Amino acid sequence: KYSLLQIIQDRKMSSRVPISAADVARLLETIGIDRMIAVDLHCGQIQGFFGPKVPVDNLEGNVVGLDYFVESNLINDLDNLVIVSPDAGGVHRAKLFLEGLSHRGADKVALAMIVKQRAAASQIARMDLVGNVKGKECIIVDDMIDTAGTLCQAAKELKENGASKVYAFATHGLFSGAAFDRIKNSVLEKLVISNTIPLKPDAPREKIQQLSIGVLIAEAIRRVHQKESVSDLWRNHLQSQNIVCIKSQYL
Repeated sequence: KYSLLQIIQDRKMSSRVPISAADVARLLETIGIDRMIAVDLHCGQIQGFFGPKVPVDNLEGNVVGLDYFVESNLINDLDNLVIVSPDAGGVHRAKLFLEGLSHRGADKVALAMIVKQRAAASQIARMDLVGNVKGKECIIVDDMIDTAGTLCQAAKELKENGASKVYAFATHGLFSGAAFDRIKNSVLEKLVISNTIPLKPDAPREKIQQLSIGVLIAEAIRRVHQKESVSDLWRNHLQSQNIVCIKSQYL
């Protein structure tokens, strides 16, 4: 049985620590899979743990959130918007989200990053903001939310630096431990997630909006069977104002 921490363990952080993500890849190959379609792997290099006989398609979950923020009227002024990465490793993901908004007419969106220093594995000692958010509306973009400690502390840091409103988007909502209490009591206006993981019944739905990612995955599967380009799926959706999977609803 593998925990989430083991599945995303893609490198050695210290001696005698296993690279468990590689073991999970080998297990999947052993049971006979010949193609892998994933959504927002925590680390892109996990794709390299699969052998050459198993192509891996890592779908970008961001596409389900782009039109939601453009069309839902949550954001008062897209030209006064800042996309924020909650850590240095997520800058590329935040930049892709920014590019998607730019293709939808929001060409003055800015980018910021939070640099965090950890005291322990799940304890943050301090956060430093790189970028200007004073008087801006912010969207924190991440791949997953576990205990929501980093997310809520990042939102607080943005507000303390002058952000007018703070929203967040993440592909995977795990919500373990006291995550719901933290989100309910946080300065976040709205947290938007996809339904890669079912939302628990006790979720604070006044703050959490869940979007369906089903049609995106279905389209990827169709393209695999029809021998069409899967990478074009992301490229087209990044540049299009009509994404296939976008009816937003609580699920």
